[in-house]
Amino acid sequence: MRILVLHSAYGLRPAIHAASSRMEAAGHVVHAPDLYDGATADTLERALALRDAVGREALLDRALAEVEAWRPDVLLGFSLGASLVQRVAVRRGAPPRLVLFHGIAESDVQLPPRMDLLAHVAQPDDFASDEELAAWRQAFMRAGARVELRRYPGAGHLFTDPDLPDFDEAAAESAWDSTLRWLAAGD
Repeated sequence: MRILVLHSAYGLRPAIHAASSRMEAAGHVVHAPDLYDGATADTLERALALRDAVGREALLDRALAEVEAWRPDVLLGFSLGASLVQRVAVRRGAPPRLVLFHGIAESDVQLPPRMDLLAHVAQPDDFASDEELAAWRQAFMRAGARVELRRYPGAGHLFTDPDLPDFDEAAAESAWDSTLRWLAAGD
């Protein structure tokens, strides 16, 4: 399966390379573009400054160009990347399989039918309240999507990145185990 991976606001960091390697070891072909042209951050403040310096619309345009050029079977994103993945899928209508780590985008957009979504979100999460997640899940399900929302009590927002304070090894391993099984089921 061809998987396009979009990084978080922190940039294309070692955790994204490790995630790509994990999926490649499972037999997938992975492409993780650098939407920041080499810049990375080590704090949330710097990450948000990087995101804002590029701009949300420019990031969406870059993500759309990557999808157009690479034609993946699955879009997978981390935090900001998860939001971009969902926006790309809504705008392009394809591919129909999404994996969202650490975030979602708003649910009040026209949704393409027949999507499969797997989302991994901390509980609680500073960037997605329980109410927002419930509304998001319901909107996609009403549109005919198959949605699996997995929550990780006590984990921090970016719980899969071992270089950040939010890292939670048990939650990260659980998320990756379920993701690899979900990907394999779609082959």
